[in-house]
Amino acid sequence: MAFWRKRWSRNLLAVSLSVCVLLRSVDVDARPANMSSSKNKSQAGKEENEILPPDHLNGLKMERDGHLNKDFHQEVFLGKDMEEFDEDSEPRRNRKKLIEIFTKVDVNRDNSVSSKELQEWIMEKTKEHFQEAMKENKNSFSAVDPDGDGYVTWNEYKIKFLASKGFDEKEMADKIKLKEDLKLDEETQEVLESLRDRWVQADSPPPDQRLDEEEFLSFLHPEHSKGMLKYMVKEIVRDLDQDNDFKLTLSEFISLPVGTVENQQGQDIDDDWVKERRNEFEKVIDSNHDSIVTMKELEEYMDPMNEHNALNEAKQMIAVADENQNHQLELEEILRYSEYFTGSKLMDYARNVHEEF
Repeated sequence: MAFWRKRWSRNLLAVSLSVCVLLRSVDVDARPANMSSSKNKSQAGKEENEILPPDHLNGLKMERDGHLNKDFHQEVFLGKDMEEFDEDSEPRRNRKKLIEIFTKVDVNRDNSVSSKELQEWIMEKTKEHFQEAMKENKNSFSAVDPDGDGYVTWNEYKIKFLASKGFDEKEMADKIKLKEDLKLDEETQEVLESLRDRWVQADSPPPDQRLDEEEFLSFLHPEHSKGMLKYMVKEIVRDLDQDNDFKLTLSEFISLPVGTVENQQGQDIDDDWVKERRNEFEKVIDSNHDSIVTMKELEEYMDPMNEHNALNEAKQMIAVADENQNHQLELEEILRYSEYFTGSKLMDYARNVHEEF
């Protein structure tokens, strides 16, 4: 991760200036510098990077780069159905789909959703994301296992990675075989070194310098492996930790905003960024409220299969929409706050709710 720290410092001014331009075209609810939302990725970009460890991991509260996952609530509420809810979808269809989800979450059929029911639903949707990742991993693994022997060596992966970046695959393969200098630019070389570190971590003991399909899954999706999850947390802490004590203070955690802004709209975005990260740090991640986040606390926060986290998330989601303060969610409340749960705002929800339910 030294590469990412160096790159962040080197490009901070450029990023700040770029964002000043971008602020004129983004909505005031957007978050600065977080381009890792799964909804924003083009299909072409996804295909190009399918063999690379993604920054955004569905169902995790934080991205690899330390940004908060702005789609987390929708991901753990909708699971693989998330793509069906978008801004251009027909509101009546979205409303009907949301009602169907409500009936599934409401296991005891009492027309309300408890924190326990929502917790179980969140765990189920998280498992769906796991299953999707495993399915995608099969295709990615096949792409980097040219001889089909069920293992991928580092050199095999490196050749495919360089090919995805525009290098001639045969030329790179020949040079690697002959141990010749690849003549890579500095940035590509640093990315390769970072990937090599992750590769070594994914190589389960006893290390054999190659990855099978399960190990490759851990390489791409560290949430599937406790060991890799720890390594990802270590990378995040190392990127944000300014005094190298392997812990995070609040000031370190909120130090990622873009900085320079030239108008009130941009300042509001920065203020929202700081407020959101402060809230997450103080109320969620810092579990013992000592104003310090340890790697253990961050590991627990990042673990998608942590049932305690799922229950806390369920309670937080209920608190957002629980207008009658009964600590449960009724259908009308979920429909009224549909944008929070699905990312899609429903209109005239009350007019048709009873006829469709």
